[in-house]
Amino acid sequence: MIKLIVTDMDGTLLNTNKELPADFNHVYAQLKAKGIRLVVASGRQYYVLHEEFKELDHDIIFVAENGGFIKDGEAIRMLNPFTRQQVEDMVTTARAVDGAFPVLCGKNGAYVESNHKVSFEMVEKFFVRYHFVDDLLAVQDDLLKIAVCDLTSAEHNCFPHFKPFVDQLQICVSDDMWMDIMPLGVNKGEAIKLVQQQLGISPDETMVFGDYLNDLEMMQTSHYSYAMANAHPDLKKVARFEADSNDNNGVLNKIRETVLV
Repeated sequence: MIKLIVTDMDGTLLNTNKELPADFNHVYAQLKAKGIRLVVASGRQYYVLHEEFKELDHDIIFVAENGGFIKDGEAIRMLNPFTRQQVEDMVTTARAVDGAFPVLCGKNGAYVESNHKVSFEMVEKFFVRYHFVDDLLAVQDDLLKIAVCDLTSAEHNCFPHFKPFVDQLQICVSDDMWMDIMPLGVNKGEAIKLVQQQLGISPDETMVFGDYLNDLEMMQTSHYSYAMANAHPDLKKVARFEADSNDNNGVLNKIRETVLV
């Protein structure tokens, strides 16, 4: 019996226009009536997720910043903020990548340097609470994730510059234009394991949905792991099952077929 459903947002629950399915509230009410908890697990900051689910903020469990921030009701848990040296290394490396710029993601918001000409449009699109600063290395906050926006290709242009750090940090491509960096051991999968332990729910009682490489570890937390039809090929290799695409309401259709019967 499924007791916990975990879904990514972009490319998974949301359609290409970044919209929730029209029937989301109806399906969610059915899940709640059956006592099934919902986890929204995203690379985005918590403040973005809060805006999307304002009326359900105390019911849904949020895993934000790729697992660096967990919120269940009033309970908040943060996993392993960066050291100052790690931040300096990552910012310095990102600054050297043509066509890319780093965003520091902290407990109190996101931070981006004001001298990058395309940063405002991209930050406004993906973040709700953000600050423009003169120097990222002067930011004082608990930093949970460093996102690097690459307008060329996060996977092929940006990621190769960070390969020397893959044994020291958790580095993954989360979108065509975004690469995410977290302290080692911080990912969606580890966050979901903590949620499962807290609730006393096993992998056989968990269903997960994802589409990109920052969902890889999350697939390992559930027997019922679904890659979207539009998912990255490497994610499809590790998921046990496949759901229809995000534009065809794949998450909710699969929930109706398998859970709400």
